[in-house]
Amino acid sequence: MRAKIRLQIVLAGTAMGAFVTNTVRAKAFYNFPTPVTPVAEDTLFIHDLFLAIITVLFIIALGVLLYSVVRHRRSRNPEPATFTGPRTRRQWMWSAVPVLVMIVIDYIVLGIPSVEAIMTLSNKGHDRLVVVATASQWKWHYAYPRYGIGFNSVLSTPRDEIYGNAPKDKHFLLEVNHPLVLPTGEKVGIVLKSTDVIHGFWVPAFGIKQDVIPGYLRKTWVKIDRPGTYRGQCSELCGVGHSFMPIVVVAKTPAAFHEWVVAEQAREAGARAAATQTWSRQRLMTRGKVVFDRNCAVCHQASGLGIPGTFPPIATGHPFSASKALLDKLSARGFYKDGRIVEGPLSNHIDIVLHGIPGTPMPAFGKQLNASDIASVITYERNAFGNRTGQVVQPSRIVAARRAKAN
Repeated sequence: MRAKIRLQIVLAGTAMGAFVTNTVRAKAFYNFPTPVTPVAEDTLFIHDLFLAIITVLFIIALGVLLYSVVRHRRSRNPEPATFTGPRTRRQWMWSAVPVLVMIVIDYIVLGIPSVEAIMTLSNKGHDRLVVVATASQWKWHYAYPRYGIGFNSVLSTPRDEIYGNAPKDKHFLLEVNHPLVLPTGEKVGIVLKSTDVIHGFWVPAFGIKQDVIPGYLRKTWVKIDRPGTYRGQCSELCGVGHSFMPIVVVAKTPAAFHEWVVAEQAREAGARAAATQTWSRQRLMTRGKVVFDRNCAVCHQASGLGIPGTFPPIATGHPFSASKALLDKLSARGFYKDGRIVEGPLSNHIDIVLHGIPGTPMPAFGKQLNASDIASVITYERNAFGNRTGQVVQPSRIVAARRAKAN
């Protein structure tokens, strides 16, 4: 009998040891990132509480199973039991207790913290700062209405890494040219919009994952406890460039955040001043390549050849095959003829970049890029990839086109 008890203890200990080992390993490699917001802390608490409960239940169930295998084995009890349900008070107790325990666990032990976490997440008032995050294929645009600043945040992972021509950085596909910057210790409301398809705003360290649905305004909030850089991704499959749509948030102390706001306002003032200048062709081409690589290459490709059936080529002389509906929309803008898409009227090119093409993946860049960037990228597209228009677009023309549209 003692030998049997020792065997049960050894088996249960082995199972517990294996389970604990896996739990430690999960904590090291697969667990949640360190929470930095109240919502993330609540989520991790519920997760750990649930894990602890199921660990205890697993050990108890395994112990009962091993005891039953040894205690009620056929060699010791050759005659099978004949009862089909609980009859005695004791049997009813052993049937009812597990049900009652599960009810308490579900509705009290786990239920109350879960409801509190949901209520915390739904508390979307009294924001110290509001940021508008607009998703589009495949980038984020962040605007700070209170300070009058905004910018695009696009993937900055080098293409040599993407195509396997260079070693991958530890933040592969999780790098951007301009991160979202937020203050610590303050409640920040994030208004989410989409210009095309469903996207997802997901930053694991914040404990939030909010779908971004076109035609709807969604809102979430964060209150970051400590400075740092926190990375996330679009969490909804949103097209061919889905994996190229990271989210990077840099949390700064309130003083450092204020300094950043002042610097951003100065940068945007400089961009407005630059729009009044006359740029050289070389300066426009150099800047235009940077803007194209960050904002256009994910669709039209770095080679300018596009993707057949979806994204037309920028390179001249490359016919584009697609659905009749898409070709009709391009033709209506005067931009589809014998593959010479950007050799159409310059006014059409400017209008498309500013306002996009409704019903197609082409977004409107008028509110995403400044006049100098738009002038640069149009100049680049009309004089690169084998295109020979020789035309140069100055930022002042983009400013004029915006004013004409507004009027």
